[in-house]
Amino acid sequence: MIASATFSVALHNETATAQLMADLALLVGPGDVITLTGDLGAGKTAAARSLIRYLAGDDELEVPSPTFTLVQGYELPPFPVMHADLYRVEEESELEEIGLSPLPEATLVLIEWPERAPSAIPEDRIDIALTHRPALGSNARAADITGYGKAAATVARLQALRAFLDASGYTDAARKRMAGDASTRSYARLLRDDEIVILMNFPQRPDGAALYNGKSYSAAVHLAENVRPFVAIDEGLRAQGISAPAIHHADLDHGFLITEDFGSEGVIEGDPPRPILERYQAATDALAMLHGKTLPETVPLVDQTYTIPVFDAEALLIEIGLMPEWYLPDRNAPLSAAARAEFFGMWRELLKKPLAAPRTWIIRDYHSPNLIWLADRTGIERVGVIDFQDAVLGPQSYDVVSLLQDARIDVPENVELTLLSRYIKARRSGYASFDAAGFAELYAIMSAQRNTRLLGTFARLNRRDGKPHYLRHQPRIWTYLQRSLAHPALSSLRDWYLTNVPPPGAPAGT
Repeated sequence: MIASATFSVALHNETATAQLMADLALLVGPGDVITLTGDLGAGKTAAARSLIRYLAGDDELEVPSPTFTLVQGYELPPFPVMHADLYRVEEESELEEIGLSPLPEATLVLIEWPERAPSAIPEDRIDIALTHRPALGSNARAADITGYGKAAATVARLQALRAFLDASGYTDAARKRMAGDASTRSYARLLRDDEIVILMNFPQRPDGAALYNGKSYSAAVHLAENVRPFVAIDEGLRAQGISAPAIHHADLDHGFLITEDFGSEGVIEGDPPRPILERYQAATDALAMLHGKTLPETVPLVDQTYTIPVFDAEALLIEIGLMPEWYLPDRNAPLSAAARAEFFGMWRELLKKPLAAPRTWIIRDYHSPNLIWLADRTGIERVGVIDFQDAVLGPQSYDVVSLLQDARIDVPENVELTLLSRYIKARRSGYASFDAAGFAELYAIMSAQRNTRLLGTFARLNRRDGKPHYLRHQPRIWTYLQRSLAHPALSSLRDWYLTNVPPPGAPAGT
């Protein structure tokens, strides 16, 4: 028997329908199938239109009924969507002609009148059965939402999300889609009267199978697999004077948060984007302030404590291993067993100094996509930090590299060096014996580590996760990597990379 989960929602008007479909859109993705059933005029197309407009971020997008075209496709910002109406289908063989047999991959598929081709509908799907409810109003509907197979968990999560919004008082808020990131998290802005807050959906799941000594990749390298680290580190950063968003409501068991909205004013400008120096200076100062403190290794979490993981040798080496695992095969440059052993042997030796260095909190992705400029605040509080759930304990140089060798935008080398000098000067002002030369060496090592990992990460995001747009960052990562490999302490590693690692876009061996 196929697993299923069902719950019902009363939809008093079109706004309520739009809110429900926006909540569902937060939880589904490419490869999912949503069927819409009900009599003529039950509101199937209106529901599909609401979901498509939400994903498009355009309330005025033209979304015609596909009754006559049978299929309508949309290339939307998060992923493609196909909207089909099978009312006029007489034979299931017709589905192949219109691109529904087999169903397209990496596409969210919405199907009206699925009963016209029952054998073509997958077992894993969400069905929304719409019926009129005139007793509740002329435009009122009831929606019975059922998840079948693997989609049963999504429907159960949707029910939990609706309960969370109701308990928090935001069921009637307008929803506005926000762009996601490389993770499984998704976000929406909730607008209620003059208030705007952020809804975060943080599903609990590992990143990858248990391939690393019996651990998933996320467990092995200490990436957060649920929302609890986010909540703990958020409060920890706020206690240290860093602007992290206030958390207004939380469901830790299901992974839903409603947080303060920092807005969308970033720390970069122009096309192509470049650093706004004043804002990067403030972000640099925030790190210097944080690194000048003796920080606790545990932080409060509701009625317990959260122990911040240590960025240990195993985690650092597994990250580095993404480059030979994912990047080199793309460049048709697989390693021999001897070359692979030499690679990890050199890295084990290089990492000894960072692992022996004083530890601080590593925010981990402290760079432009995750920094919001808060112009109404002062000093370092003008830098809002929004991504820190993967925080670990490790060398102070790591986040300085994240900022000054921004993976998403070009940071000119002169700007990088100016800001690095600013950081060192700030550290010296609070600690006269701060070792500038030693820090520069640790900076080069952690730069090489981070950028080696990113070459592999972006290759994996393309090949495993179907996110090819990350490949455009690889040439920039390569440039940063060459800067760090120029340090004398990395001369042997530089020679190894020159022999074994082709640059992005270049034929192997060049």
